[in-house]
Amino acid sequence: MNTARALAVISLAGVAVLAPAAAHAATGPAVPATDAHSAQTAAPTSWGPYHATGRKAVASGSLTATPKDDRSAPAARVMVTGTVTDLTRKPTCGWAMFRVSVKASGGKVALKHRNYRTCSYDKPRKFTFSHTGVYEVEFKICAEAKAAKPSLNCLYSGTWKPLYTYYDA
Repeated sequence: MNTARALAVISLAGVAVLAPAAAHAATGPAVPATDAHSAQTAAPTSWGPYHATGRKAVASGSLTATPKDDRSAPAARVMVTGTVTDLTRKPTCGWAMFRVSVKASGGKVALKHRNYRTCSYDKPRKFTFSHTGVYEVEFKICAEAKAAKPSLNCLYSGTWKPLYTYYDA
């Protein structure tokens, strides 16, 4: 495991430990209780548009999380939809990358990655994915030469933008 990923897991684990205490201290309107059979989805939240460095690619979309009655628990299901568009005429591809922190067995947190690429100038690529037991969804966009997967530079330089955190909903 590389250093950046290890630090992200440690940081997220710390948040998971501190969140229940923060939830008890939080004030605000009560969220109606739901169960697995009657869970309704909330209205989608828009994200983006986000541009890659030099405005070489753009991505935007929406995120929908199921409502919950316990602010310290992960969302039962989060669905992300969107498009990524390459804005260069060169042999460059636009990458929309997502890092999803989900509940794993034994109360642990696992990181899942979703990457979507388009190399066709000004032709948006649509994508949709969902996960259960979601603590956090983060997003990053970059543009680079065509490859089977994003480079380490694309993955680890710059900042991941949080699209959803379980304690905000």
